[in-house]
Amino acid sequence: MAQIDILSLSLEELTSEICVMGEKGFRAKQIFDWLHVKKINDFSQMSNISAQFRGELSKKFCLNHLIIKKRLVSRVDNTVKYLYGLKDGGAVESVLMEYNHGNSLCVSTQVGCKMGCEFCASTIAGWVRNLEPSEILGQIYESERDSGKPVDSVVLMGIGEPLDNFDNVVKFLRILSESGFSLRRVSLSTCGVVDKIYELAELKLGVTLSVSLHAATDEKRSAIMPINRRFDLNTLMRACDDYFDKTGRRISFEYSLIEGVNDGDDSADELIRLLGGKNCHINLIPVNEVKEREFRKSKSVLRFQKRLNAAGLNATVRRTLGADINAACGQLRRDDLFNS
Repeated sequence: MAQIDILSLSLEELTSEICVMGEKGFRAKQIFDWLHVKKINDFSQMSNISAQFRGELSKKFCLNHLIIKKRLVSRVDNTVKYLYGLKDGGAVESVLMEYNHGNSLCVSTQVGCKMGCEFCASTIAGWVRNLEPSEILGQIYESERDSGKPVDSVVLMGIGEPLDNFDNVVKFLRILSESGFSLRRVSLSTCGVVDKIYELAELKLGVTLSVSLHAATDEKRSAIMPINRRFDLNTLMRACDDYFDKTGRRISFEYSLIEGVNDGDDSADELIRLLGGKNCHINLIPVNEVKEREFRKSKSVLRFQKRLNAAGLNATVRRTLGADINAACGQLRRDDLFNS
């Protein structure tokens, strides 16, 4: 019989399994705390559980952890980029970043990505599979173990589209919440999977929704983001309004500025017309240059920001971290695949 992935079990599911084994329900809470609060990586470390029961646990459950394949540390700002190896030979990336408000970890939710955004390195090698809740959690736990630093906030903005792995991502969020981590310190980035935005809104989990916009007309957005051909901007904006109405959480719109594509005054004015009057934040990002793509960083970032601000929109330029280690998602995995 295949072992059960214990890190992917909610507290309720774990309690049910422990009771089936003939133990009291409180044992499940003890085990859950060892796994998700103390974050041990071996059953033998559960000191308040008998040796006999630890042996039974190790037979019934597997306690998977990720392997650090590569670890790059920025000399500029201490950003750490991890390439994590998975048990099936796949690999994903995480980036640990230092801010004044604490340490933020950007995690992956899929091995590869099927969304096909033209400027993104994550989609180049294609989609392989979804990550299990334990594999998303493992990125947090291994990063904390390796760095010795607590993760204060989590951003689901690494490799993959979180809402394309909806069930596993929601389960990850619920387990994270059960461990005592506030979901108000979690941001979930999506390219605009509208039907799942509506589902997420109904759950009222408290996470911040971050929408990768990158263009403010259907013609421009469809040219660089295939998802827009399925869910156009009007459809996406209605879903965003619904998310704000249901959760009260202000939406952040990500806008990567690409030289000659979406960085002109006309593009700024289109964005003003699209988002004017909305309670939102616009995060402007000089596009991450990928060697397989021809897109280049805009030289008009500050001009673009000033135009938005003058129109009353809350727009800031994202601080670039880990530039000397290619900390943008997808590039380390891509190099590992192509060089292996």
